[in-house]
Amino acid sequence: MSTTYEVRGSVALIAIANPPVNSLSSGVCLGIVNGIDRAAGDANVRAIVLTGHGRAFSGGADMREFDSPHSVKEPGLHAVLLAIEASSKPVIAAIHSVAMGGGLELALACHYRVASSGARIALSEVTMGLLPGAGGTQRLPRLIGLEIAANMIVHGTSMPSQALADSGLFDRMTDGDAVKAALELAEEVAGRPGPHPLVRDMKVEHGNPEGYLAIARAAAAARYKNLPAPQCCLDAIEAGFKLPFDDGLALERRLFSELMNGAVSRSLRHAFFSERTAAKLSDVADAAARTVHRVGVIGGGLMGTGIAMNFLNADLPVILVDLGEEALQRSVSTIRSNYGAAVSKGKLSKEQLERRLALLQTTVDLAAVRDCDLVIEAVYEDMDLKLSTFRALDEIVKHGAVLATNTSTLDVNRIAAETSRPQDVLGLHFFSPAHIMTLLEVVRGDKTSGEVMQTAMSLAKRIGKIPVVSGVCDGFIGNRMINAYFQRAGELLEQGALPEQVDRAIEKFGMAMGPFRMSDLAGNDIGWAIRKRHYAEDATCPKFELGDRLCEAGHFGQKTGSGWYDYEAGKRTAQASQRTRQMLQAYWQERGIRPRRFDGDEIVDRLIYALVNEGARILEEGIAARASDIDAVYLHGYGFPRWRGGPMFYADTVGVFNVHRRVLEFARADASWKPAPMLERLAAQRSSFNA
Repeated sequence: MSTTYEVRGSVALIAIANPPVNSLSSGVCLGIVNGIDRAAGDANVRAIVLTGHGRAFSGGADMREFDSPHSVKEPGLHAVLLAIEASSKPVIAAIHSVAMGGGLELALACHYRVASSGARIALSEVTMGLLPGAGGTQRLPRLIGLEIAANMIVHGTSMPSQALADSGLFDRMTDGDAVKAALELAEEVAGRPGPHPLVRDMKVEHGNPEGYLAIARAAAAARYKNLPAPQCCLDAIEAGFKLPFDDGLALERRLFSELMNGAVSRSLRHAFFSERTAAKLSDVADAAARTVHRVGVIGGGLMGTGIAMNFLNADLPVILVDLGEEALQRSVSTIRSNYGAAVSKGKLSKEQLERRLALLQTTVDLAAVRDCDLVIEAVYEDMDLKLSTFRALDEIVKHGAVLATNTSTLDVNRIAAETSRPQDVLGLHFFSPAHIMTLLEVVRGDKTSGEVMQTAMSLAKRIGKIPVVSGVCDGFIGNRMINAYFQRAGELLEQGALPEQVDRAIEKFGMAMGPFRMSDLAGNDIGWAIRKRHYAEDATCPKFELGDRLCEAGHFGQKTGSGWYDYEAGKRTAQASQRTRQMLQAYWQERGIRPRRFDGDEIVDRLIYALVNEGARILEEGIAARASDIDAVYLHGYGFPRWRGGPMFYADTVGVFNVHRRVLEFARADASWKPAPMLERLAAQRSSFNA
């Protein structure tokens, strides 16, 4: 049952019942229209109140129905809005909790609107690469004015209802029950002679609408590069004051259709669903998460400090352990400084700062974590050190606690085997800075229990992370793929490219940062340490001699003032380095290499298809459960452009067949470019990763 219908006195109450957010599915639309028709045929009903059960008035369209047969079934949302406007009996929207996207458009078509304080109001379609497609660009400016409406529509801004109390959006505000207030208003307006007010009959009021839109267009172009939706929003808004209402509505629908079928919106919608799908563990759905009341963090360095902040932010007590008091004091100072910055920006109150600091206990005594429900090891990335840490934790920490390692590359199974309870051990790979980055790789060991996995996924949600499950391999999902990416970036240098050429091409593609700027930021010594481990473990491992030479000379990046680029003291701006160029020229001369030229497209293809090819191997091996999980990792951990959907979805957009042909082209000149079996298979089937 997608809607309910009841009569209270002389008022029909139609309520959407489609949890969790009362999305406007095909069934909901049918239920609303049937309810309006039922009320129209009942002589005892004088007015209609429309609301939503549970936690929302309505969160908008059901995106699961996009591109499905349901999307063309009637009545659709447009038919619902026409039925509301055509009703001879007044329709009052009782807005509570959430009215977003199509939910707000539904309310805008009603004759009257009542809202409870604290309800969140938005037309957020632009975040999905769309514009409001059910009259939002036409009705909202008529009701609340051009400038406020344009800001809400172009930026997808969510606002509390009380901030719009004087805007004209609501006929009545209440601190109590919105339905009760709407029923009262319904009784009042039912006796008024019709016709009842329609937003479509209003005019957009503004002294200089063309001038305002010119400014808005320039601002949107600067802020939303590569995103067509904001400019389309402004086109539709402009039609609202230049064209008759129905003509403006027709333009809005055409633009919506074009955007929905475009690559950018498809990518953004894929990103949205990939985040939600990644958190699902179908094989252990029946396992119960353990309760976590207290967290221990071992290691007070930059990573451990950031990890601790995540749990303090969620009001969980944290015991932070390090070898020395000096290191612990630095951690406390860093935490206080980070919270202080949030206070100065108005994002945190002083009371919240002090409450969070009060939840933090620091100590040099490892035994202090004995009663913690979760202990996360965040010591230096050295296997011997981690093994000794877990041996100690196994002796100290209570049974039933979850033991986690924050390793970014090392073997979680080997770490778990060092304990008497491998079923309680997993990897929780936070990304730096850990209190800011949203990605959390949840590394599932061979013996990790379902309970422990559910505990990790539940905690990830509690601390605001996007969790993605990875199997055990060197580097897990993200770093294993980025290793292939950096390998190909290094080959470009070996063959004649300059760091700034590579970075410029991949940043133009949309990556937040090119590989060499990224390496300088993270510290070139980190990659060097991983390479040296790989060299020791596998004599056939390809060496990146240029990177090794750079580090041997002490050029670790921003922290030393020099790396692939040069940096002025106290500044982070990368400047092309003459020293690096000389190193490259010397290398080319030693090897007898005649530097070749690379255009931007080839640089992008080599780097992105290296990610895709390694991602295909990861899927083949079962390290990642879904291609969309890989996309979530790269969107939230590595700065992949959201508007491209992630590396695997980008490959689908280009066409896996075409990606495979390009990889084969590279392989003809370099055998190390052997296509992954899954890439070959999907290309032969003319299929896709996210089919």
